[in-house]
This record gives sequence, structure tokens and C-alpha cells, in this order.
Amino acid sequence: MVFKPDQRLHLGAEAEVWRGEWFGKPAVRKQRRPRSWRHPNLDHRLGVRRMISEARLLIRTRKAGLSVPSVWDLDYEGGQLIIEHLGGRPLIEVLNDAATTREEVESILHRVGAAVRRLHRVATTHGDLSSNNVLIEGEIVHLIDFGLASIEYDVERFGIDLHVLDEILGASHPQWEGAIDWVIEGYLACEQELGPAPVLQGGAVPSASEVHARLEDIRTRVRYHG
Repeated sequence: MVFKPDQRLHLGAEAEVWRGEWFGKPAVRKQRRPRSWRHPNLDHRLGVRRMISEARLLIRTRKAGLSVPSVWDLDYEGGQLIIEHLGGRPLIEVLNDAATTREEVESILHRVGAAVRRLHRVATTHGDLSSNNVLIEGEIVHLIDFGLASIEYDVERFGIDLHVLDEILGASHPQWEGAIDWVIEGYLACEQELGPAPVLQGGAVPSASEVHARLEDIRTRVRYHG
């Protein structure tokens, strides 16, 4: 791989992420980190499986028309994934910017909700819908970091996807009270615009209203047990 690192973006338990160039194009390299508490052979197999899964899901969702990074190279033996570096600002920065108005936040979160519904319509859950993993570039919403993404048809998994974002918005951005409601409005409006989700090879994807109802159920369960 011809990748020239420039800036480390993230150092996590599973991977180290660098921004840089790949054949002269802005790129991101995701380097898997070994987990010392696992047997080396098991750790390698799990790492390879997750990296291949992430690459496949990025390719799949990109083909479906979603704004996610293109996959440019994969070295699963070396534990490296090279993807396109997308522009824009992380949603966390936009929401925490004192210059961002309420009207702008409402509009942005509507678009975020629509982007999440488009992802769900292709039977894919993100798995880590935080405000760090959403980029805002003008009117475009990019979704990034598919390391925990998976193909799903169970309404519970889609509800959990939205619940993660709900929890993040409430904990990290309390100044925007009711932010999740704007997300849900965009999520439901996307379904109204596009019509029912198509039946895919693995079955039917739950409707937007079904996912919304399950989110409310999950929130009730969390409050009750909390």
C-alpha cells in the first residue's frame, strides 16, 4: 500500500486511524491493533473478519447510493483498510459551535435522520451512531466508521441504532433539547418521500414507523431498568 500518513485521527482499542494520502488522494488508513488478552491466532481471525465485513458493507452501501467512504485498498493480512477521506465537519463540532443557530440544527438533524433511514432501508445498522461518526458538508450528510455495522432485519437492532444516537445527543449536546425529535422527523419523512422499503434478498426491512415505535419501547425499558 502506498499510504503517506499525515495526522492521527483516533487511537482506539481496536484500531488506529490516520489521515494522509493514497496515490495523491486524501485518504484514511485504519490499522487494526492486536488485543494482547486474546490468543494471537484468534485475534487475527477476528480482526480479519471484522475488516472484511467493514469493507464489504461500505462497498454495499456506497453502491446503494449512500454517502459513505469509498474503499480503495484492503490488506487483511496486514490489518489495514484504506478508504476515501470525506470532507465536512463532524456533527459534534457543528452542534457545539456557538455560531450554529436553532434553525440550522433542526435542518441538519432532519437530514441526519433521512441519512440513517436510507442506511436502514438497505438492511444495514451502523452500530455506533455517535455525533463523531456523522460528517456535515453543506447539504450532504456523510456516515463514517462502519467497524460495528452489520446487515440486519430485526426491528430491535434498528431501534437500538437510533437509541445510541438519542443517548449521545442527550449526553453530549443537552443544549439542543429535543434533538432526537428532529432526527425522527427526518427519518419518517424519508420513508414518506421514498415509499416502503424494498423487500431484499434477506427479507423485508421494518418500516420507519415500526422502528420509531421500537425506539420508544427501548427508551421506556431503559428508563424502567435505570
